[in-house]
Amino acid sequence: MAAEVLAQGGARVTVHDAMPSAGRKFLMAGRGGLNLTHSEPLPQFMARYREAAPRLQAAIDAFSPDALRAWSEALGEPTFVGSSGRVFPKAFKASPLLRAWLRRLDAGGVRFAFRHRWTGWDDEGRLQFQTPEGALAIAADAAVFALGGASWPRLGSDGSWVGVLAAKGIAVSKLRPANSGFTVAWSELFRDRFEGQPLKGVALTVRAHAVRGEAMITRNGIEGGAIYALSAELREAVLGLGQATLTIALRPDLDAAALTKRLSGTRGKQSLANFLRKAAQVSPVGIGLMQEAAIASGRPLASFSPADLAHLINAIPVQLTGVAPIDRAISTAGGIAFDELDQRFMLRKLPGVFAAGEMLDWEAPTGGYLLQASFATGAAAGRGVLEWLKC
Repeated sequence: MAAEVLAQGGARVTVHDAMPSAGRKFLMAGRGGLNLTHSEPLPQFMARYREAAPRLQAAIDAFSPDALRAWSEALGEPTFVGSSGRVFPKAFKASPLLRAWLRRLDAGGVRFAFRHRWTGWDDEGRLQFQTPEGALAIAADAAVFALGGASWPRLGSDGSWVGVLAAKGIAVSKLRPANSGFTVAWSELFRDRFEGQPLKGVALTVRAHAVRGEAMITRNGIEGGAIYALSAELREAVLGLGQATLTIALRPDLDAAALTKRLSGTRGKQSLANFLRKAAQVSPVGIGLMQEAAIASGRPLASFSPADLAHLINAIPVQLTGVAPIDRAISTAGGIAFDELDQRFMLRKLPGVFAAGEMLDWEAPTGGYLLQASFATGAAAGRGVLEWLKC
């Protein structure tokens, strides 16, 4: 995006990419459907960026969700709004949009240099690259760095830039997993039976934060959209205290009184699991979670009264013991402190050097917010370079 803005402004642009082809993480983002942005009103949209929202506001105002949709349509990929308010290209994939984008960049004179890994600067201030032909030094009037965080490093964003910039005195917050899963010490029986099973229509709570949505049981823990929406709070609790308690409500639309009434009927010869499934519409995986909680409490689930069962259905405590590895996270938190940047996204200590995207210290949930801020900060950095070159 920075390259596009620069080329349109008349600059000669080369994109140096450590990978053998362009947009590998962009393609990964579209693996399950390319969620470009979100359709909710801008004030609610900006709140998703939490404390970084004021730092991103101007960039997103200048390249808004509506502007991103128009940009996609101009590339021949019109968009639609899904039932959750998320915005997707009608092709639903990333590859048609990326191909059209690369054609337009090529037509605009943008060059790509693949397998060029940036390693720092030489004594003359030139950019240094490691290439298949050996070391290369390039003098540039300005440079935009968009090297990503540290999630999915096999796609290129391995965080190796952190040490190079830190050595230049740039403050960089530690990169941490964001939109990640968490580990749970499931019993072997639960793990073997319910690995890969979804929890649908649940409400998840940690401290004062609550979300509704879906989650997925993994062999070693739990992940999914609702978990990602709470990942910042969960991560900080786990990293600070060594664990966090996640509370799961299986039937959040039914209060304790309604559930107790349903569970006060005669069970007859039904197993407890069948009774819970029929009387309270609790899924098998939900019943499994109730069994896990009962085991942890030292009481067999069969000894619970209807009121106790009703309470547990909407207040299952799950102990999270760790954060899934950063290389499997969807995105990362941390990065270059915004105080290191001026309003043009230029590093104050390195004139002519700009930064954008996930390198910066912000995080957001999935839902289109990650790509939107990456597009917007890339465009802002491009405009910043054009302004810088006129000085």
